[in-house]
Amino acid sequence: MMQINGTITTVHNHAGCVAAALAPDNLSNMDTKAEGDRVITTITGTQLRSVIASVDDYLMNLAVAEDACSIRNNERNNRTR
Repeated sequence: MMQINGTITTVHNHAGCVAAALAPDNLSNMDTKAEGDRVITTITGTQLRSVIASVDDYLMNLAVAEDACSIRNNERNNRTR
């Protein structure tokens, strides 16, 4: 059986928040971590269609997580002013 591995790396102002927001939606074939200003996610699988579906879901979740963390960060900044 063929093993498919892929890594997605994205850069964020608040990578820790984004990685934490993504973690609950990770499937068993996914690993997400924050390193500095980067969110690094590795996706593995044995069927290409399944890996593609996981990547598609992840990218939608990433967009939502980025928006949520940006809003949270902006709210914090407004409270400290």
